[in-house]
Amino acid sequence: MDPSSTVNKNNETGMIALATLILVAAVANLNLSVANVALPSIGLAFDASQVLINLVAVGYSLGLAASVLWFGALGDHHGRKTMLIIGTLLAIPASLVAGFAPSVEILILARIIGGLAAGMAFPTTLALIAALWSDPKRTKAIALWSGIGAAIAALGPLLSGYLLTFADWGSVFLITLPLAVVALIMAIKFIPSHINETKAPVDNIGGLMSLLFLGTLILAINFAPVPDSTTLIIGLLLITVAAGILFIRRQRSVKNPLYDLKVASRRIFWVAASAGIIVFGALMGAMYIGQQFLQNVLGYSTLDAGISILPGAIFMILVAPQSARLVESRGSKFTLLAGYLFCFLGFLTMLLLWQDHIPYWKVGLAYALVGVGVGLAGTPASHSLTSSVPVKRVGMASGTADLQRDFGGAIMTSIFGALLTAGYARSVASQINDLPASAQAQITSGIEATLQKSFSSAATLAQQNPEYTTQIIAAAKYSFLTGGHWAYFAGMIFILIGAAIVYFKFPKKDEEKELLAQYHETDIKN
Repeated sequence: MDPSSTVNKNNETGMIALATLILVAAVANLNLSVANVALPSIGLAFDASQVLINLVAVGYSLGLAASVLWFGALGDHHGRKTMLIIGTLLAIPASLVAGFAPSVEILILARIIGGLAAGMAFPTTLALIAALWSDPKRTKAIALWSGIGAAIAALGPLLSGYLLTFADWGSVFLITLPLAVVALIMAIKFIPSHINETKAPVDNIGGLMSLLFLGTLILAINFAPVPDSTTLIIGLLLITVAAGILFIRRQRSVKNPLYDLKVASRRIFWVAASAGIIVFGALMGAMYIGQQFLQNVLGYSTLDAGISILPGAIFMILVAPQSARLVESRGSKFTLLAGYLFCFLGFLTMLLLWQDHIPYWKVGLAYALVGVGVGLAGTPASHSLTSSVPVKRVGMASGTADLQRDFGGAIMTSIFGALLTAGYARSVASQINDLPASAQAQITSGIEATLQKSFSSAATLAQQNPEYTTQIIAAAKYSFLTGGHWAYFAGMIFILIGAAIVYFKFPKKDEEKELLAQYHETDIKN
């Protein structure tokens, strides 16, 4: 008997299986966000530059984004349950190494390895949902998976903030250990094996190319603001371009492509993929900048900074079920555009209202708006992918859905981080240049480099020079706000681009149903 039919017939079994998949996804979702609230503490502990702080934040999503396509295809072929178990199991040592890392470089490496482990487990969760349920149950399952997953990611800073009130920064990377153990046991016991899997061989060469393409692109963006790194950036971009060209050529010619470009060219698929990358990237970028803003500029404690994200998490949970209903009643296009509107308003609030000495409601309002936006847009972005591919390609769809979150998060966090770094350093240099000549003479090149390195480095310098603490911290806050505003403005531009793509290219409800029916007929014939 097909295991999927058993799950569909037995509601209790189906709910346990769905809860297990959401729990497995929660391990990855939490690991994506737990580092954000600890970034200032990590920067102080290791005297890390803003670039290394950026890499700590983006390392996990880098490993996850670079591997999901390849590992999703391996799950389609070798067994999704097997990949689920291996990935969840490997998450345990990766978290332990991160929690006890002796240097920031080891911490970054552990985060990347943890992301690779999640690349095995996370794409499999959505692939199994697509294989186990059909519409409209699939829509509801995806809504729960998307909404709860995004909310769990948003709650990461809250849990981290609480831990940091009585433990050091390493504790935040140990949060997922008990969750991973429970998820592993449940996956072994409750997830059925071998559901609609393919016997076609996996394009491992294409998988390696996709890993190189995505990984080097993200690294190049992160190193862009580093002085004297032109050679490194050019080298990374050359690898990115070469790997991208070779990947596309191979996918067009190989018999069993890792990423079926014919399916990917379907209008519903590629527009939904693009839309999801931007909206989920906006969420991760807002959390990344926001946690540093709250602690560095507003002086929030780690716990208060974590609690501040709650409006976003609450609204994501509340709105996700409504999103599923909107998809069924008004179509994916309307729901996506509604989500984009709220995300744009959230970033506009950050740009206009996030300054020093602001009351909390201005912070909570921005997070609430972004939460509503992601809650609305998350379901149609994921649902459109799984609905527009044949069942044998659900691994590709789930891998792309994960790319929406992970590649979107990695790219947007990297871009925001690069803009924050560049804006911060430029503002520091500008403030020094505006000082009287006598004051400039007292600032050595070493002091200037330290001030430009990161807010954490400036704070350390302020502690070492208490007579100048007020001036140094004021300058660092002003510079951080400058870099942050660059990032918020960039976020608004990306959201407008995404909304334009959806508005002009995504089909309306009736046309969407017709296209999906055509895709289904084509897939049956092939």
